Amino acid sequence: QAQLVESGGGLVQPGGSLRLSCAAIGFTEDIYAIAWFRQAPGKEREGVSCISSRDGNTYFADSVKGRFTISRDPAKNTVYLQMNGLNPEDTAVYYCAADDTWDRCRRGYRGSYDPNPYEYDYWGQGTQVTVSS
Repeated sequence: QAQLVESGGGLVQPGGSLRLSCAAIGFTEDIYAIAWFRQAPGKEREGVSCISSRDGNTYFADSVKGRFTISRDPAKNTVYLQMNGLNPEDTAVYYCAADDTWDRCRRGYRGSYDPNPYEYDYWGQGTQVTVSS
């Protein structure tokens, strides 16, 4: 059974760093896009970043650009979200999502990276990130 398993969340002080991992397990079809979303209490789920396995292109929301990076290790079927310079506004549950549409990452970019979460077929269980002193 295909599943996405996230890890790496936790409590960090403002200005600190965390690295989230998303392991893709049991997929039989090609996955071309793995994205990170986040959802804070009372807010809509928003896209944070996406990486395309087809061309290696990466995309970032304006709110995290320059602070977050995304990478993948094909041998481990794992995508990483490195988060630096964290601030309290980054507090949320972070989810990874996957899709087998070849240009799903690019479709989320319309002048800025703002994907539609309903276009993703697979979701992880989420991991809590709390930024607080």
